[in-house]
Amino acid sequence: MIIGPHLSIARGFSAAVKEAVSIGADTFQFFTRNPRGGRARDLDLMDIAKGSRMMAREGMGPLLAHAPYTLNLASDKAGVRDFAKFMMADDLARLSRMPCRYYNVHPGSHVGLGVEAGTRLIVEALNEILTGEEDLVILLETMAGKGTEIGRSFEEIKAIMDGVHQSHLLGVCLDTCHVYSAGYDLAGDLDGVLASFDRIIGLDRLKALHLNDSKMPLGSGRDRHEKIGEGTLGEEVIRSIVTHPALRDLPFFLETPNEVAGYAREIRLVRSLVG
Repeated sequence: MIIGPHLSIARGFSAAVKEAVSIGADTFQFFTRNPRGGRARDLDLMDIAKGSRMMAREGMGPLLAHAPYTLNLASDKAGVRDFAKFMMADDLARLSRMPCRYYNVHPGSHVGLGVEAGTRLIVEALNEILTGEEDLVILLETMAGKGTEIGRSFEEIKAIMDGVHQSHLLGVCLDTCHVYSAGYDLAGDLDGVLASFDRIIGLDRLKALHLNDSKMPLGSGRDRHEKIGEGTLGEEVIRSIVTHPALRDLPFFLETPNEVAGYAREIRLVRSLVG
């Protein structure tokens, strides 16, 4: 299986690759810039080349870049939307110089405008940003349904994808904690959830999973990640997810409340569940 954690690239891209390899990961996720700001460090192309060689040598799987939390294409404020569009366009340009296949984005929060109006703003922004020449896939993340988040249902994700002209550039990252909190019963009806996803969006558009346990019960609408096997999903549900024929070949990214040593233990645990 392909599995890895969220790691920092603050000490350099090649250092993150080395750290991933040291804990038994064969991929990882990283923030493109300060997750709660907008600033991005200059790219060190020599360091990126070093990390790329290391990835090739180790046979690492596809990496996932994560957009900052401040990126909100559905904001009710034009200035916030403009800043989000700038950050996303800049991220895509920067990622074209890195060995990264996927770019994960929270769809956005409508801040009281309503889902329909917020979705329209997201679609307009993506149509403005995307040229069709991008060499990676933008993944819309499934959300827990907290506050005014858009993306709490498969239908909301599909509405965005349907409106984007360059929809071939869009895929989905399914967050196990989020969809469970949003009311999709991964514990009691995993096959049914995946059948619903396939019917509404299409399993061919599912490109990656955030593999997280949850502190909260089914349908809570709250985004509270837990370590694998220590939450309301538990080891057996995680086992059913990582071994499911529709999911097992996808890359899994851990966003659990861990430090690096904890991620190493968690990777060993998840691999043991696969057998």
